[in-house]
Amino acid sequence: MAEQQPADRAARVAVTPAAAEMIRSLAEENGPLMFHQSGGCCDGSSPMCFPQGDFITGDSDQFLGELDAGTPEPVPVWMSKEQFAYWRHTHLTIDLVPGRGAGFSLEGPTGFRFLIRSRLLSEEEMADLDVQDGAAVGAQLPRPAR
Repeated sequence: MAEQQPADRAARVAVTPAAAEMIRSLAEENGPLMFHQSGGCCDGSSPMCFPQGDFITGDSDQFLGELDAGTPEPVPVWMSKEQFAYWRHTHLTIDLVPGRGAGFSLEGPTGFRFLIRSRLLSEEEMADLDVQDGAAVGAQLPRPAR
């Protein structure tokens, strides 16, 4: 599936059209949403979708970027800093596949689950991201306003 992301700048995260459709549906029911890339609890390393504020992020979490899924508000995506140290050079695309996850993600009851598809960032994308966020390995990316 093709991913949606701005063409004029590099991004760490994107969303497929199928996942964006599910995000819009979930946002209609639950209000503004957020994702946290799980580090192994519950559903392996699946992207977990929560109403914004239901999953509390802190100093141990890394803000990766925001998804434009066609919702009124962008959807922030987070990951643990420990996991980010390994995945820093990876672009993540949130996709949707049939099946039921074992976690607490909002799409669980729908018969579908979110899934991460990943690829290495190109050297050009990494250079652009480093300029955008000043990220040395383990640096804190800008956090969205709450």
